[in-house]
Amino acid sequence: MPRIFVPKEIAPGETRVACTPETTKRYVKEGFEVVVESGAGMYAHFTDQHYRDAGAKVVSGTEIEDAWSQAEIIFRVYPITPEQASKIREGAILIGFMSPHKNLESVRILRDRKVSTIAMELIPRISRAQTMDALSSQASISGYQAVLLAATYLDKYFPLLMTAAGTIQPAKIVVMGAGVAGLQAIATARRLGAVVEVSDIRPSVKEQVESLGGRFIDFPMDESGEGEGGYARELTPEQLKKQQEIVRKKVVAADAVITTALVPGRPAPKLITKDMIEEMRDGAVIVDLAVEQGGNCELSKSGEMVIERGVTIIGHPNLPAATPADASLLYSRNIQALLLSMLSDGKVVLDLDDEIIESALLTHAGEVRHGPTAEAL
Repeated sequence: MPRIFVPKEIAPGETRVACTPETTKRYVKEGFEVVVESGAGMYAHFTDQHYRDAGAKVVSGTEIEDAWSQAEIIFRVYPITPEQASKIREGAILIGFMSPHKNLESVRILRDRKVSTIAMELIPRISRAQTMDALSSQASISGYQAVLLAATYLDKYFPLLMTAAGTIQPAKIVVMGAGVAGLQAIATARRLGAVVEVSDIRPSVKEQVESLGGRFIDFPMDESGEGEGGYARELTPEQLKKQQEIVRKKVVAADAVITTALVPGRPAPKLITKDMIEEMRDGAVIVDLAVEQGGNCELSKSGEMVIERGVTIIGHPNLPAATPADASLLYSRNIQALLLSMLSDGKVVLDLDDEIIESALLTHAGEVRHGPTAEAL
C-alpha cells in the first residue's frame, strides 16, 4: 500500500494538521504506511507519541526530505509553497486546500512534476461528497468563532438581562450570507441570546434561517440569487446596489455585523461601504469572514483589526485555526472519506469518470484540469 506523508504546517498562524491519530489508525488498519513530521500535530495537541501509538512513523531532521520525495500521497491543510511542491515525486498524489488562483507558481510546478493534485475546496456540493466537504466543516467553525469574536469586542451583553439595576436589551446582530458559516453564526448568536437578522440573496435559505431563530431580510429581485450547486451567484451592479440599500438600515442599527457572503471563484461582494460604517454606532463590531477573498466590508484588512470612527472591524483570515483540535478532526475525516472512496482492490485509483475526482482534480498527468486555473496560467 502507498506511503502517506503528513508534513508540519509552516504558514504563520496555521495550527491545524491534515491527519490526526484517529485517522492515522484507520489508514494503518487499511494497510497504508503513515509517516508524520515531528511536531505536525503540536498546535492541535496531538503529540508525536500519539501518532506512534496509532501506528505512524514520526520523522525529523534529514529524514523529512526523504519523506517528501518518497511519499506516494501527501496531505496538507494550507496551500503548498513552490519550494515544497518541488520536493514531491513525479506521479504522487497531493490532497489539501490549494487556493490555486493565489498560488499559480505552485500549480505550475505540480503540473510539470505530473503530480495529481486534489484541491479540497473543489469537492462538489453533492450528497455523495458530504463527508468529504472540507469547506463546510471548516466554515462551520468560522461561523462559531466569528460570533465569539463579536461578543468579545462588543461593548455590551448579547442576551436580554433583567436585573435589580434594570433591564439590558439584547444585542442586535446582522448576519450577511446564510451559507454554512452564516447558519452556524445565527445558531451561536441565538444561543447567546442576541436578536439576529439575516440577509441572503437566495430565497431558498429563508426557512433554514427562521428555523434557527433568525429573522430573514427579504430582497425583492427579478430572479433568484442562487447559482450553481446552491451557492450564491455574482450579482449585477444594479442588484448589488439594491441589496446595499435594503440592508443599510439594518447594518447601521446593528450592534454587530458578521459577513460571510462568498461567490465561488469570484472576489467577495462589497456589502458594507465606508459611508455605512460612518453611520454605525460607536462601539459596534464587524467581523468579516470573507476577508481572504477581498472582504464584504470596504475597510476590512486581512489579519488586522481596524477601528474606524469607533467601529471595530475584524479581518481574521483563518478562524478555524482558533479551534485546532476539532478543526483538525473534521478536516482529517474529510480527507479520510475522500481517500478511502478511491480504494479499489487495495490500491488508490483516480477514476476520472467519478464526478468527485473529476471536479476536484486540479493537476494530473502534466495538465491543469481546473478550467479557471488553466486560463489564469
